[in-house]
Amino acid sequence: MAAANLEDVTSVDLLNELLRRMKCSSKPDKRLILVGPPGCGKGTQSPVIKEEYCLCHLATGDMLRAAVAAKTPLGIKAKETMDKGELVSDDLVVGIIDDALKKPSCQKGFILDGFPRTVVQAQKLDELLEKRGVKIDKVLNFAVDDAILEERITGRWIHPASGRTYHTKFAPSKVPGVDDVTGEPLIQRKDDTAAVLKSRLEAFHKQTKPVIDYYSEKGVVANIHAEKPPKEVTIEVQKAVSS
Repeated sequence: MAAANLEDVTSVDLLNELLRRMKCSSKPDKRLILVGPPGCGKGTQSPVIKEEYCLCHLATGDMLRAAVAAKTPLGIKAKETMDKGELVSDDLVVGIIDDALKKPSCQKGFILDGFPRTVVQAQKLDELLEKRGVKIDKVLNFAVDDAILEERITGRWIHPASGRTYHTKFAPSKVPGVDDVTGEPLIQRKDDTAAVLKSRLEAFHKQTKPVIDYYSEKGVVANIHAEKPPKEVTIEVQKAVSS
């Protein structure tokens, strides 16, 4: 099956993938966790780290949905749980991570995003990695003052039809509240309000602090000053990951 699939891949794509793998073979293995509140810029930095260190990006929400869609044994179990309106167990999520780590794309390591959210999950992840003879190398804590996050998020406006995004301070439209291209009105997401953000941040801090403390005791936390411009944050991230 795999051989037949490869026959359909163009020579240029095959060569590019071969060159990429040769380049990746000299990179050090890295197992990273990204932690940060909504609007902290994790989504901007994640592809940069993935590309630089040849890692796979594991977003547990996406992985759960993919496992359910693929009808894997764990995906079937997860669907049964979700259909009942229950939360998927930590063991199930760790099992899905375990499956993902067997893929060639995760050979050099991974970026975990959105997991672990609790100390129990962190311990279960450590147990899984221990069985594989590895451990978490670095936890990147994207620290941003709540007031800055509020400014970033509550200033976001969107053109629903195209997905174009604007920001009242950082990337304003030419005419306030109007899309530059179509002249149609812009909207704000229901979640992009100060009240919703406040409750999301409170939940985030309450949930995440014990996890940060857990990894701090292991000496693997790097605090990233995520309020800086993206390029400066990238430089800080690369220094932290390389150390």
